[in-house]
Amino acid sequence: MGVAITLDRVVKQYGQETVIKGISLSIRPGEFFTLLGPSGCGKTTLLRMIIGFNSIEGGEIRIDDKVINDIPTNRRNMGMVFQNYAIFPHMSVRENVEFGLKMRGRSKGEMAHSVEEILQIVKIDHLADRMPSQLSGGQQQRVALARAIVIEPEVLLMDEPLSNLDAKLRVEMRNVIKEIQHRVGITTVYVTHDQEEALAVSDRIAVMQAGEIQQVDTPVRIYRRPANTFVASFIGLSNSVSATVADTEPVLQVTDSYTERIPGLSPDAYGKTVTVAVRPEEWTLATDGPGVRVTIESSVFLGLVTHYFARTDTGERLEIIQDRSREDIFPDGTTLWARMDPRKINVFDTATTQTLMGSV
Repeated sequence: MGVAITLDRVVKQYGQETVIKGISLSIRPGEFFTLLGPSGCGKTTLLRMIIGFNSIEGGEIRIDDKVINDIPTNRRNMGMVFQNYAIFPHMSVRENVEFGLKMRGRSKGEMAHSVEEILQIVKIDHLADRMPSQLSGGQQQRVALARAIVIEPEVLLMDEPLSNLDAKLRVEMRNVIKEIQHRVGITTVYVTHDQEEALAVSDRIAVMQAGEIQQVDTPVRIYRRPANTFVASFIGLSNSVSATVADTEPVLQVTDSYTERIPGLSPDAYGKTVTVAVRPEEWTLATDGPGVRVTIESSVFLGLVTHYFARTDTGERLEIIQDRSREDIFPDGTTLWARMDPRKINVFDTATTQTLMGSV
């Protein structure tokens, strides 16, 4: 069973600049927890604080109930997988994986057993005597993963581990990592800027921006119910539409002739001008109203779906995805009406950018 990790108002400063601004997080034992955000948001800095590569200027980091702020990196019992793998080029696969065990003074017998077991788990036991130069990128990544896990750390940390792989191999390796993490049951903190990758591997995700946490939730909730407009725009594709809400009921006035009743809309939204986030698949195109009148500018047929690029009468550009239930494809220049799915859209306070959706 893994350990719990608690970050309690942790702060990181470089000179006068505060790059981690009092972040608090609770990561559960055995959880696959992802720090997700754009480049420069502080996610790698936070990961390096957990392992001890970066100092902590404020707050506490605890493993279970033990404060580790001042414990040296080599005594934190953590394994880390780096973006560039950091495997030793002059050592074979077996020697690379043995390295951490040697540093811990394990006997030859113990090392042989542990290394053989972990190489089988990551499915590179047949490559044990090869040198890194003889391995593909995916194989090198498996070596780095085996070396991090074989020492039986309390926590596994991974910093953009798939960014150097091609698209197909990234998908393959993220599935491998998730499978191995579940099998071993180790508490894992994973850093990525790739939204799809985060959604695919995580038990929960913390979305970061400018050194702060914007939302912590499951992949499904992050996607379906983002906490603010930043999360809505960062996770997947989203169209932004301005609207107003009726004074006394959850009815959205999108255009003069088009309204939608929104289940779960908070009464705090009543009477406000709001921003509506509509994902491309949350639109339905129709040949007559009501709806937002749009003109198709171009389309891309993708087999299961058709991706349309359209423009409203007021000049806003919309992306709309329709499934294959329609046999034909609307040609460029067609005027249509786009209706949003009121059960799935998200509504935000235009002034504060925060969600106005209650529990649905």
